[in-house]
Amino acid sequence: MRATLMHSAGDVRIEDVPDSRIKNPTDALVRITASCVCGSDLHPYRSMAPGSGPARMGHELIGVVEDVGPEVVTLRPGDLVVAPFAISDNTCAFCREGLHASCAHHEASFWDGIDDEGGQAEAVRVPLADGTLVKLPVAADSALVPSLLTLADVLGTGYHAAKMAGVRPGHRVTVIGDGAVGLLAVLSAKRLGAEQIILMGRHPARTDLGRELGATDVVAERGEEGVARVRELTGGQGTHAVLEAVGHLPAYEQAFGVVRPGGVISRVGVPQYEEAPIGFGSLFRHNVRLAGGPAPVRAYIEELLPDILDGTIEPGKVFDVETDLAGVPGGYRDMDERRSLKVLVRL
Repeated sequence: MRATLMHSAGDVRIEDVPDSRIKNPTDALVRITASCVCGSDLHPYRSMAPGSGPARMGHELIGVVEDVGPEVVTLRPGDLVVAPFAISDNTCAFCREGLHASCAHHEASFWDGIDDEGGQAEAVRVPLADGTLVKLPVAADSALVPSLLTLADVLGTGYHAAKMAGVRPGHRVTVIGDGAVGLLAVLSAKRLGAEQIILMGRHPARTDLGRELGATDVVAERGEEGVARVRELTGGQGTHAVLEAVGHLPAYEQAFGVVRPGGVISRVGVPQYEEAPIGFGSLFRHNVRLAGGPAPVRAYIEELLPDILDGTIEPGKVFDVETDLAGVPGGYRDMDERRSLKVLVRL
């Protein structure tokens, strides 16, 4: 079968690999029908050292179950399913608390922790299939597929940012980052009733979509100038919540510049740093809390799915380019160069 492999920074290839197959009794074999390129895939695309690859790529997918192991009880061949980016059993103590990204099962993992599998491929072996996969009540060619695919990561991640920040009616919210996660954090903040949503981004096509999804204001400035502009829009106070969807230190520094005393910075952009200010002058002085982390998207699927099915929300609007598997390397290039927001892959 064909799959996407990253060999080093900027070097993504579609290659023939051994067919995925059932290995463990709790596995499912899924023929992938829709996948995508994630903004977090661009971190290794920009920085993977020569000799570190090849690595299988892709952690967001929808597909049709082709086969199941003998211990799988909730799925059968022919089911259309969505796979979250974290593999979990959905039964351990952490999963029961809604922390599927911290599942205690020995097979629990992120997709990049499984060397011979990935979502940008023709098929995939899904461990812990009963816990990980969620059946979808539509056909594989449904017009809802792009929006349903966001349940695998970017919608759940944007929603996690808003939930961990405690966004509620009447709140003012700043979203830092106009990528897919940031835009769906805007959608999520609106869904939770935020009164003012300030999107910090400087790509007009993206920020225009952000306004469509619920942003009330757009701030294109960065750094101290951007902080001053947000403060101006909020009467000098800052916002109750800051949803940081970038992952770089300047975005974090911008976050504590615009957060209101007593507010929350919720980070869901994968941090590309280990050391950052948390002391008196940044967080402590004004009782600012720090939240976020890898989104347990499996915990949110049942909550968000009905809104997609009935058309209340349309998160699939973040996909602005569609390609086949052969077009994935070009999709990485286009997203890295900001020519595309998010690339949908149809198989």
